[in-house]
Amino acid sequence: MAVLNGTVVLTGATGFIGSHALRALLDPAGWGDGDAPVPRIRALVRSVPKEPGPAEVEWVRGDLTDPDAVRGLCEGARAVVHVASYIGGDEALCRAVNVEGTRLVMEEAARAGAGRVVHLSTTAVYGAGPHRGIAVDEITAEPASAVSRSRLAGEAYARRAGAVVLRPGIVLGAGDRWVVPALRELVERVPAEWDGGRGLLTLVDAGDLGRLIAAVAVGRIAVPAGVQHAGHPQPVRIGDLLAELAAQGVLPPRPEADWPVPVCLERLRAAPGRASERQFMLAAEDHWYRADDLWTLTGLQPGPGPLSRLAETAGWYRGLLGVAGRE
Repeated sequence: MAVLNGTVVLTGATGFIGSHALRALLDPAGWGDGDAPVPRIRALVRSVPKEPGPAEVEWVRGDLTDPDAVRGLCEGARAVVHVASYIGGDEALCRAVNVEGTRLVMEEAARAGAGRVVHLSTTAVYGAGPHRGIAVDEITAEPASAVSRSRLAGEAYARRAGAVVLRPGIVLGAGDRWVVPALRELVERVPAEWDGGRGLLTLVDAGDLGRLIAAVAVGRIAVPAGVQHAGHPQPVRIGDLLAELAAQGVLPPRPEADWPVPVCLERLRAAPGRASERQFMLAAEDHWYRADDLWTLTGLQPGPGPLSRLAETAGWYRGLLGVAGRE
């Protein structure tokens, strides 16, 4: 199948993952065909950037929760990429953005006859682990938070619209204001190896996730509608992730103590903070999902893995966390 030309609608283009998806869409070499034309992007955002950026990007100011802003958004689009979401604690906003906003975008994509539709979700819809080498929908989704419940509910509208639904695990990279800051807090509150650092996690670098999103939206190979895990095929030990972040000066040096999970949880409860026990268990316990299929379907190479990318983003993380760089 030829590369799809024409307009690509993108929501969330100024957010963490959306900004990486935008860069990937504008770089055909990254999604498998350097000779392909750069697509035109119609980006729905709440605030238009002060710097307009490439001429191929048309910024459309509007809110997902406003039907008038979404109406007509997908007119003439060859592909619709829905990345925008709300991940805060306001349950009403979760429903307004992640459920009703998704419904509006998907209904508009279907009405406009978009050739391909991509929807970003999360493996958090599966709920509490441990999860070891889980294939797509191998277990029943049992989301444990308002955010995850709303993401799963939004998936239903995407699947009804014939979308490729991508479920990444932990996403790392420039723009991440949640994962690594939470890990730093947890390391400070629980200064030990967590159960020997054995927990296996599905990770993906945000740039690689952007490449996958772009390939599904406009690549030569059409990925069948349905759910796909979007992560690096090789799981990463939490101990290795924390060690690499420490080596890059993002986290404190690795502790010598090694505590079993019950001891870690006792220490966590004794030192209250913003990060929850559930967040700790998501990192300390296996949350590994099989993610080989999407790379095969898109024809992309996964590369050496997200740990190898941390050297490129360590400076950004250090700046975010206010920690000094390495000598």
